Amino acid sequence: MTPIVRSLLETDLYKFTMWQALLHGHPSAQAEYAFVCRNEPAYPLSELKADVERELDHLCSLAFSLDEIGYLRSLRFIKSDFADFLTVFRFQRRFVSVETEGETLRIRAVGPQVHVMGFEIYVLYIVNELYFRRFDQASALAEGRKRLAAKLDLLRAFSEEPSSRHPFEFFDFGVRRRFSGAWHEEVVATLAREVPQYFKGTSNVYLAMKYKLVPIGTMAHEYLQSFQSFGVRLRDFQKAALEEWVQEYRGDLGTALTDVVGMDAFLADFDLYFAKLFDGLRHDSGDPVIWGEKALAHYAKLRLDAHTRRLVFSDGLDLPTAFSLYRHFADRTMTGFGIGTNLSNDVGVKPLNIVMKLMSCNGQPVAKLSDSPGKTLCKDETFLAYLRQVFHHESGREEGASC
Repeated sequence: MTPIVRSLLETDLYKFTMWQALLHGHPSAQAEYAFVCRNEPAYPLSELKADVERELDHLCSLAFSLDEIGYLRSLRFIKSDFADFLTVFRFQRRFVSVETEGETLRIRAVGPQVHVMGFEIYVLYIVNELYFRRFDQASALAEGRKRLAAKLDLLRAFSEEPSSRHPFEFFDFGVRRRFSGAWHEEVVATLAREVPQYFKGTSNVYLAMKYKLVPIGTMAHEYLQSFQSFGVRLRDFQKAALEEWVQEYRGDLGTALTDVVGMDAFLADFDLYFAKLFDGLRHDSGDPVIWGEKALAHYAKLRLDAHTRRLVFSDGLDLPTAFSLYRHFADRTMTGFGIGTNLSNDVGVKPLNIVMKLMSCNGQPVAKLSDSPGKTLCKDETFLAYLRQVFHHESGREEGASC
């Protein structure tokens, strides 16, 4: 069969931006990432082991092409030395393992963080595509095209609504949980062709290059979580992470992720200094309206004009939800909507809810205290309790909190 990974460029932009920052700031960090399926698959994922092994062998044979490196160099926030590093980079097969435990698939990437952090997105879409290959492809794609046409109809109907102060803009965030690479590309190409006034980019760097779209992304949870192990006082890890980001990117990539230890704890650290240096905030857990209102209240408290800031929503969105949030906020601030699974895997088959998360760094546990039940992942309950205490996080032990 044709290998699933077509190019090392086919990953989320924020993997490159975090990779560069950590290579410059913490090149010797050691990390462990673990694959987890949060919902019940239609058949045991353990059956995919041999195929996953084969795909990982292929992944580790790939290198960036000169054209791909040239494209990355064209992005003004990618520095020359990082591009040089990527010209010689290869994934090392010894750093990633695939095991089974009963019907459960266990995938771990362990080693130098700058060598293992990149496995995440490829592993996720490898597992997804192998899983969905066992379903009827023709009927799934027919249903997907029907649903995609309905989305285009929704966007055209939305265009008849009275305009708000700020425009509606959405992006594709669907690479990790897509039905297949071919379907993902068809969706992105269709949206770019049919609704360019609304569709403003993709997190998939390979498709951004191929279709001349804006690559979208800044930071993910793993970046901030890593700072829980980087020698700063735990209470100060968010401020340390944001400060290093500012120093690395000097005004570029200015959207900060807010939910590593909850929105309230984030805003306590997001003082006037950071609020002036970052262009906006990204929502990824908890009630989005409550989150947005807290963000706007914080900007008002700091006497910053919210019309110069952007709220980006990216938690399990579909177009109707994005429209509703837009109507609520668009006269008060700029907005953006990153839609993932509902774009790249809306084909009438239940998607997998899979993640590959940072579990430890430099031999220490790290964790996220999500504002959504069930999203917390940590294998050390003692550390999780300590983190809750330090940040006065009110959540109790969550289902799925340890793995």
